[in-house]
Amino acid sequence: MYGDGLPRRRMFVTGDSTVVTRSVDYLPMAGWGQVLALFLGPEVEIVNCARARASSKSFYDRGRFQWIMDNVRPGDYVLISFGQVDWEPEKGLFTEPFGEYQAYLRQMVGLTREAQAHPVLVLTHERRKYDAYDNVQRFLHIYPMAMREIAEETCAPLVDLYAQSVEWWAGLGPAATRELFAYLKPDENPVANLKGWDDTHCRAEAAIEFARFIVRALRDQQIVPPHWVHSLDRTEFTTDEIGWLDTDTFNRLTKERVAPVPESARIGADT
Repeated sequence: MYGDGLPRRRMFVTGDSTVVTRSVDYLPMAGWGQVLALFLGPEVEIVNCARARASSKSFYDRGRFQWIMDNVRPGDYVLISFGQVDWEPEKGLFTEPFGEYQAYLRQMVGLTREAQAHPVLVLTHERRKYDAYDNVQRFLHIYPMAMREIAEETCAPLVDLYAQSVEWWAGLGPAATRELFAYLKPDENPVANLKGWDDTHCRAEAAIEFARFIVRALRDQQIVPPHWVHSLDRTEFTTDEIGWLDTDTFNRLTKERVAPVPESARIGADT
């Protein structure tokens, strides 16, 4: 409880594998939704609903967003972050940036407001891609552009993690950023569900910096009360605080938190 007898606020987090709470099988990989709570106090509960390989379309059509709508309360928050997967040509995942992608974002913002909750659009981070001259390539840029349009159209708050990540990657360069992405070191987790190299997903160190940036933006834009925010200057966190899940819990949550999407709420004739 907080304030004048009001229930504890909840912050529902949507997104893909760059946001999801990982299991110990994926150490040292972590999603930024996994570590948001490091910088927020007991006034708000993080409910990380992000799932690996989720695009805006698959997350919505499979009922994951509907589950949030079935459980959200007035005054809660819904962080909406997609774009890492929407470009993939696989049926059920792909969305045109200025077509279906925007339609799903617009729907999520609208439904969140109908539930008297607060939508917040969070741009995805850029991948670790450099050209021959070590310039950061804007591989995903079209989706952040499309999300910015929806933020302006709907007057929804926007956290620009994309621009911040491009600035970070440009400043650090290819060698240093390799230390932030999910590249396994010789002494690390030999049974991990990782490829050994990965230019999309980040280690816990980077996920923590993403979360720090997002929470600071929520505070600075007056989206959350400043007294909810803490530890923004803290640099070291324990494994327990980072909160990797055990394998059974991870697998269970992957299958749960879905609900039937009402026909009236579906987008497009082919969904």
